[in-house]
Amino acid sequence: MNQSGGVEGKGKIGFWMSTSLAAGNMIGSGVFLLPAALAFFGGISIFGWIFTVVGTLFLALVFARLSKLITKAGGPYTYSREGFGEFTGFLVAWGYWISIWCANAAIAVAGVGYLSFFIPALKDNYLLSASVAIAAIWFFTYINTKNIQQVGLVQLITTILKIIPLLLLGTFGFFYFNSAHFTPLNLTLDSNFDAITATAALTLWAFLGLESATVPSDKVKNPTKTIPRATIAAIVITALLYISSTVGVMGIMAPAELQHSAAPFADAAQMVWGNWASHLIAIGAVISCFGALNGWILLQGQIPLAAARDKLFPASFNKVSVKGIPVIGLIIGSVLASFLVTLNYTRGLVQMFAFIIMLSTLSCLLPYLFSSLSEVMLYLRKKKSFNKTRFIAAVCISIPAFLYSLWAITGLEYEILLWGIILLSAGLPIYAFVKLKARKKRL
Repeated sequence: MNQSGGVEGKGKIGFWMSTSLAAGNMIGSGVFLLPAALAFFGGISIFGWIFTVVGTLFLALVFARLSKLITKAGGPYTYSREGFGEFTGFLVAWGYWISIWCANAAIAVAGVGYLSFFIPALKDNYLLSASVAIAAIWFFTYINTKNIQQVGLVQLITTILKIIPLLLLGTFGFFYFNSAHFTPLNLTLDSNFDAITATAALTLWAFLGLESATVPSDKVKNPTKTIPRATIAAIVITALLYISSTVGVMGIMAPAELQHSAAPFADAAQMVWGNWASHLIAIGAVISCFGALNGWILLQGQIPLAAARDKLFPASFNKVSVKGIPVIGLIIGSVLASFLVTLNYTRGLVQMFAFIIMLSTLSCLLPYLFSSLSEVMLYLRKKKSFNKTRFIAAVCISIPAFLYSLWAITGLEYEILLWGIILLSAGLPIYAFVKLKARKKRL
């Protein structure tokens, strides 16, 4: 038995846990709410799904290729830093970190919203609802301070459980399909292209997390093979579940009715199979939200850890527990997520959720933009190390991924863009502080 190999694999996650981490982070709260939001556009939203799937597949290929070239932990942050330099790396790490703790706040709130199906008091008691959401954030923060294998195991179990409602409506739901719900195809007054662009911006939220398996790469067994396979597998599984289940729900419920549904999957199940089915779907939604929260909190600590190791984040983020867990990053991120829940919860569940997910999407698109061109930049800077065939292949994958990310930004509202600029700019003083401190040490 190879002693070094045995030690290297100890405490690390393999293909199935890596796949469940990425798929579990994508299959979160978004898919259970999106059919109602997409109903405003009509059947043309299906094309938004298709465009998003194609775009995310290109992004997945980008991350799969980069994970073979760069095996350091950090995912999009590390790739952007290697391709474009330290300042770009900092901006990407900062934006990605914002995206993660914003997403955690939104996911926790959505989870409580679905939980209110069983505990009605959560609908009207804002203090109770906020307390439960914050408690969920800190419970999974505690889970993530333990061994990463426990995190991966929780993610594997919750991923299996939460795909059940999607499979039910994505398969048996078609037996109750009404094609009249897709006529006319575009229910808006906008052009087909504008409608597709708007729906693509919404559906992208449901795929955020596609790069999850690349972030804790130093915790993955045989990362150069495991991460690419896990990333592609997670995208394919998630895309099939998303499109089939969304079409199934839209085929069961009329657009006018679907637009006003607070729990479209549960309502569709109730129309077809009765109360027992709606309860099953609601349970699946709760598991989905909190399972995604578990996975995203894992990334919440890994990104600042990777940046701190490269001396781009404050040194405190570089501290880890005896089990190698970046506790400081986890705690600070959860404090910010909890503050966001406390600050905004009185605005109402749906409005706050919609605002935060769009802000999270924008913050995540910056890392996607830079990551998509990182491999090309690496080849251009190190021409002697790479051949022409690899460069052409990189261009054919990177350019579509970049254009898709750029196009997705155009579907966001101006208010979201403004807040995104403000939050990204807030990181500049921190970058200056870190660099100034490093300079003083050299002197």
